[in-house]
Amino acid sequence: MAAHFGRRLYKGAATTAVAAVAVAALSASEAPGVTVEDQGRPTTAGATPTPDQQPPAGDTATGNSHYYTALPPLNSPSPAPSTAVGVPVTDTPSEAGIPATVLAAYKKAEAELRTAKPGCNLPWQLLAAIGKVESGHAGGGRVTADGTTITPILGPALNGVGFAHISDTDHGAYDGDSTYDRAVGPMQFIPSTWKWAGRDGNGDGKKDPNNVYDAALATGHYLCRFGWDLSDARDLRSAILSYNASQDYLNTVLSWMEYYRRGTHSIPDGTGTVPSERPGAGGTPGTSGTTTPRPSSPSVPATDRPSTPGGTGKPSTPGKPGGGTSTSPTPPPSSKPTPPPSRTDIVDHLEDVGTPKLTAMAGDAFTQKISARAETKTGKSVAKVRVRFVITGDTDAAFTGGEKVATVVTDDSGVAVAPALQAGEKTGAFTVRALVVGRTTPGLDYTATVTERAADALARTGDTPLTCVPGGEFAD
Repeated sequence: MAAHFGRRLYKGAATTAVAAVAVAALSASEAPGVTVEDQGRPTTAGATPTPDQQPPAGDTATGNSHYYTALPPLNSPSPAPSTAVGVPVTDTPSEAGIPATVLAAYKKAEAELRTAKPGCNLPWQLLAAIGKVESGHAGGGRVTADGTTITPILGPALNGVGFAHISDTDHGAYDGDSTYDRAVGPMQFIPSTWKWAGRDGNGDGKKDPNNVYDAALATGHYLCRFGWDLSDARDLRSAILSYNASQDYLNTVLSWMEYYRRGTHSIPDGTGTVPSERPGAGGTPGTSGTTTPRPSSPSVPATDRPSTPGGTGKPSTPGKPGGGTSTSPTPPPSSKPTPPPSRTDIVDHLEDVGTPKLTAMAGDAFTQKISARAETKTGKSVAKVRVRFVITGDTDAAFTGGEKVATVVTDDSGVAVAPALQAGEKTGAFTVRALVVGRTTPGLDYTATVTERAADALARTGDTPLTCVPGGEFAD
């Protein structure tokens, strides 16, 4: 039986900013004329959202479907269970624990993206955060040894009521629904997105959205597909919103990512926590019924408080000569200093660094790589700036990993080396343009050529002697 998503619940706040988002949503639920839908989003009472009010479904991975809105605890993640002698080892799940197979899938995807798209800088904690809010880490790690969910994980029918309207695109092949599409699997891809974004993450020759290795790798490529550098706050924000176009979703994912960055550990499969779908005792719909108390400020004993002579309990105030209280001198007005230019601001142009002629036969990998150096107006190299390489023209060539765009950070000598190019079957010339991200400097164009396949050797196919009678025909 498939697992379906019901009410998603706020649980607490990881930061003051995110707490404000949760409080605002809960406050809206109590305002006149406002109700909270079963996914926890406020909407006007009696109104039914229409398809044209939803974010474009094709612009997201999930079709803006349901997600768990529970936020991480306020306290720091618990350390991994100790294995020291005399200290009991427990398998008690905690919010910081991630099921072993699921955690391995996140880390494997990060490692593969580090090679395929080094300029993306994808952290596995981002995949873990998305996996947490999309499916509670595959329903608490209910997966087989190869990473496939024991039961399908399906979102609600995307019928336009409360979220996107997406009619069936896969004839029910992935989601079992031949009327509407549903988000599928641990990372909740809609079938139309999985069709082009799906990946084989566990090497079994299949692209299965219900497999956590496949889904995690697909999520990584999806987040990196526009050449975004996820170490940059703006690119990170854009990538997450492309997955689900909701500000609340963005805040929730960022909260969990930061929480996992502070520490996490592996727990046995099937023992992970999944956010509750019921309000706690005395709780309001949209809350968990329990809250994590914030640490209170330690009180100061009365005897330790500063007081004036005579015990008035008020701190003494230095007086002016002749009586009265002193006033602080008014500081002179000061102008804000002009901030120094950033590394990107001082880049004037890109310079080629000995890139050889780019040629490869159809279907082969280019043995040459493109190298460009970021320089100032005076020719000094600039390190740690982002250079974006874009393939243009009528070609099916791509960078390693099948992408048309790659972003690379310049090294200490100011040089950015593009990933290797892979020729497709289409012959002819195409262009790779190098641009400085965040600057309007002219681009640097490289021409690459794909030639027709050509034999480079002859191979004997048999050792049978060729004989025949005069005037006859050879049999072989």
